[in-house]
Order: sequence, then C-alpha cells, then structure tokens
Amino acid sequence: MGVFSRFLDIVNANINSLLDKAEDPEKMIKLMMQEMEDTLIELKSSCAVTIAAQKRIERNIGEVEPAVTRWEDRARLALDKNREDLAREALLMKKQTMAQLEQLKAEHAEKQEMIDACKDNISKVEEKLSSVRAKFQQYGAKAGSAGPSKNSKFKEDDYDFRFSQMEEHLDKMSPNAHNSSLDKEFADLEQMDEIDAELEALRSKKGKGKS
Repeated sequence: MGVFSRFLDIVNANINSLLDKAEDPEKMIKLMMQEMEDTLIELKSSCAVTIAAQKRIERNIGEVEPAVTRWEDRARLALDKNREDLAREALLMKKQTMAQLEQLKAEHAEKQEMIDACKDNISKVEEKLSSVRAKFQQYGAKAGSAGPSKNSKFKEDDYDFRFSQMEEHLDKMSPNAHNSSLDKEFADLEQMDEIDAELEALRSKKGKGKS
C-alpha cells in the first residue's frame, strides 16, 4: 500500500469504532501507532526530497538572475566594439536566460505547494497519532511505552541523515557550468575592452607628461 493510501486510511479512520470491534483493543492500538509512525517517516522523507529539490532550484535561480544583466551588458559591449553579430547573439542569450529564469521560478512555486501540502499531511497524521497514544494510556499501558518506539526514534534520526544525503546527491546531479564558444568570444572581447582602457590611461599619462 502506498504512503498516500495509508495516509488517507489513517486520517479517515474512526479510532473509537475500530477499537470497539477489536478483540484485543490494546494490540490494535499498538498496530495503529506503528503504522502511523511508519507513515510519518515516509511522509517526512518525501518532504525532505522536495525541500532539497527546492533548495537546488533556489541556487539555480541565484546563478541565472545575474546572467540576464550580464548578457545585456555584453550586448552593449559588442555594439561599442562594432560587433553587431555578437550583440545579436548576446540579446538572444538574454532572452533564453529570461525564459529559463521564469521556468525555474514556476518550478520553485510548484515545489512550495508540494511542501505545504506535505507538511499539512504530516500535521494531520501527528494529530491522529497523538489521539491514539491517549487511547493507549487509557487501556492501562505503561507511561514509558506511550511514546515513539526505539525503532521509530532510529528512523527519525535516519530521516535527518537521508535529508543531508539527498541534498548532496541533488547537488551532484546539477549541471556544471561550462564555457561555451560564445562565452569565450565575449571573454576575449571583455579582455580587449580592459586593455583598451589601460591604453587610454597610458595615453592620458603620456599626454600630461609632455605638457
């Protein structure tokens, strides 16, 4: 049974009705608690994956946003150097980068909706679990056994570890930036612009020296 199906079963379950029909209510409660704890772990793990993916998208947005301005600046530079062909290429790259940025923002918003829904589901299961634990105490269970099982605590710690692993894994999957031929052309052009500026500064100093 999938985690979503189990979640619906848990949220829609009538605890009192199930216990009234059970031959061994205390055993039934223990099974319910274990099922809810397992479901919580899966929900939180799923949420962690989505959060890690959203963080990766945020980093991509941070890298792409400055690129829009950079391509516009390059277009101006190319025109200053009478390279209209490169200016056109730069404006095309600016347009493509803006489209990429809009797509990333849409994906970020979509992930946020998923995270909000996941957190809401987690809250509902935790509320139901709290109710079942209260019932467990009513059936004379020992005070210490009403909390999460040792196995459940291990799973919670394991969830935190898996979250870190998932973030690292997604980072490695992110495409590495590489220098395209167009980037190289503009790098050369930008270097030429710096040299021209140095030459102009030297001419200025030379002119002052003669005067």
